[in-house]
Amino acid sequence: MIELLRRFGGKFRRYMVIGPACKLIEVIFDLLTPLVIAQMIDKGIGAHDVNAVVHYGMLLGAMAVIGISFTLVCQKMAALTSQGMGTDIRGALYQHINKLSYAELDRFGTPSLITRITNDVNQVQLAVALGVRMLIRWPFLAVGSMCAALAIDLKLGMIFLICTPAIGLVFWFVMARCIPYYRQLQAKLDRIALICREGLSGARVVRAFVREDHERERFAQAADDQANTAIAVGKLSSILNPVTFLVMNLGVCAILWVGGIQVNVGELTQGQVMAFVNYMTQTLTSIVYVANLVVVFTKASASASRINEVLNCEPSITDENNEPVALPEPGNVAPVPALSLSHASFSFGAGAANAVSNVTLELPMGKTLGIIGGTGSGKSTLVSLIPRLYDASTGSVSVMGADVRTWPLDQLRRVVATVPQRASLVSGTIRSNLTWRDEAATDEDLWAALDMAQASEFVRNKPQGLDTPVEAGGKNFSGGQRQRLTIARALVGSPQILIMDDSASALDFKTDAALRHAIRERSMRGATEGGLPLTTVIVSQRVSTVRDADMICVLDHGSVAGLGTHDELYATCQLYREICQSQLRREELEGQQGSTAPAPAPGAPTVPTSVCAKEGC
Repeated sequence: MIELLRRFGGKFRRYMVIGPACKLIEVIFDLLTPLVIAQMIDKGIGAHDVNAVVHYGMLLGAMAVIGISFTLVCQKMAALTSQGMGTDIRGALYQHINKLSYAELDRFGTPSLITRITNDVNQVQLAVALGVRMLIRWPFLAVGSMCAALAIDLKLGMIFLICTPAIGLVFWFVMARCIPYYRQLQAKLDRIALICREGLSGARVVRAFVREDHERERFAQAADDQANTAIAVGKLSSILNPVTFLVMNLGVCAILWVGGIQVNVGELTQGQVMAFVNYMTQTLTSIVYVANLVVVFTKASASASRINEVLNCEPSITDENNEPVALPEPGNVAPVPALSLSHASFSFGAGAANAVSNVTLELPMGKTLGIIGGTGSGKSTLVSLIPRLYDASTGSVSVMGADVRTWPLDQLRRVVATVPQRASLVSGTIRSNLTWRDEAATDEDLWAALDMAQASEFVRNKPQGLDTPVEAGGKNFSGGQRQRLTIARALVGSPQILIMDDSASALDFKTDAALRHAIRERSMRGATEGGLPLTTVIVSQRVSTVRDADMICVLDHGSVAGLGTHDELYATCQLYREICQSQLRREELEGQQGSTAPAPAPGAPTVPTSVCAKEGC
């Protein structure tokens, strides 16, 4: 908590001084109030002097008005400080999270980050607000009341010295057992957030498999687990108030008993006894509120440590001091490979098996690389190394002849455009989604990208065209439309390398073929028009999508099982041949150049001899 105050509290320092100062003035008036009441009792009520009662009553009223005025100022200072710091912490968290690499995001998890940026920041805000308003009031009121009571009568003051440690002992007993529970509560909130996110984002899948009851049971178990912890800490906390007030009331009874005897012998006045009772009540009530403040600060401390854990997490991928990389001259691209991997390996964490292992390949400028392999073979992980979403654990990855670690990240990701496996659109319009890579892109640029992505037809059919609204996640578009819009988004800004990570899986064969043809034309046109040709990396499960690539990389459990053209791999790579036999028609297999492989077994799945031209058939 101190670290957050040091990091974000500087601009609110004057508020954190003015607020407690105003509260201190209010406390001084609270401490004077029992003395004024004592004078009212002794000089007014005891002497039957109405004027004295009115005089002291007006004084109490004036003190109350002044105290309330300072309280309002303190409340405003607390609001400005807590809300301002909360806003700054959320902004810093959001900005820092966007700097983290995929490795750090994987480690924290999205649900946990959401909980930290919402619930945990709320806990810190509450602690800051109460700190400005109450941190001075209750401790100072307790100490001041005790000192004032001891000044009135030392013998009665001994009752304070007995009651206060008794309450402190109860407070220590409860808090020592509550603190671990507060840390558990935040972790269990992360679990609830994870289940909510999975259940709501996958609602269609849940319903399709009739798993509503199962998901409700999962949520109920997580909620009950969190509730049981909250109930356990609530039971412990519930001990505080009854025990504290029991001790306080016993102390008041003792004061009245001893004080009554002293009044009878003339050592104290009735007003002094009443003042002593008021101070006793203020002291023990203050201790109760201090206990509640400690509960709030304990929760905030747990939340602050979780926030600091994110803020102190250094991104493993940075581009500090990286100078811009000079791109090859358009007329001199042959000697410089667009993409080069040398013994590149990657694993998700220390001690984990390699997801990508010892990959070496080189792709010339303007060529197409197809990557194919079984599920979990490392295809997506491999292409994530190119735009430096992950850093290779060993080996190197180079783009345009320069190691990706030497590129400024902004420049690298302008040169390399990635179409992710999962089509992701954000709320807004088609135009606002397409201009992510280039905010200055003209309508002509956007339509050219849509034409290449085979998306212009359905966009033109929308009444609002480029200004058609896009709902969160693009749920008002079909899967194929979302994929084509994400491909168009990557093409805006004229990237030099285009990575398509299984991003045409929802397209029919005709549209897929038209898309690949348009990309080849774009590459050839770039070369003939004096620019850099477009280099393409295509990840796919379909042989038909990668078979025309200039180079095909076959992955098997993260390792390269084959590298070459379609015909070369069919003749030499057993894994690739098996993939082809499971997908291609008998006539296509029999026509392979130099192929001696047998025809597919009866019943093996084949591509239909004709493909419906209508999208989604």
